[in-house]
Amino acid sequence: MLQQILAIIVIVFFLCRLFWQKQKKQIAANEFIFWLFFWLFAGLAILSLKWLDKVVAEIGFSGSGIEVLLYLAVALLFYFIFRLRLRLEKLERNITDLVKEMSILNKK
Repeated sequence: MLQQILAIIVIVFFLCRLFWQKQKKQIAANEFIFWLFFWLFAGLAILSLKWLDKVVAEIGFSGSGIEVLLYLAVALLFYFIFRLRLRLEKLERNITDLVKEMSILNKK
């Protein structure tokens, strides 16, 4: 129960930061909506851990619901890191192409 309370406190903190960033216009609307749903879903998952434990047991996993949530969170983080790396590669290619074009134009 203490873990759930701590997790909810952390989620409320992140939601407050999210609304603060939206108010200061430091975050785009679509990004705000994504993170809002993400943190609300996380809070709902934490609040429904007993039900999640039953579902996990019925599926056949030996771990508890919180462990399954942790595994899903780690997998999601690796996916986000992968997507971020792809964006970074594309950005680097675009910068390289831009620098090449600028150097060609400056040479003329």
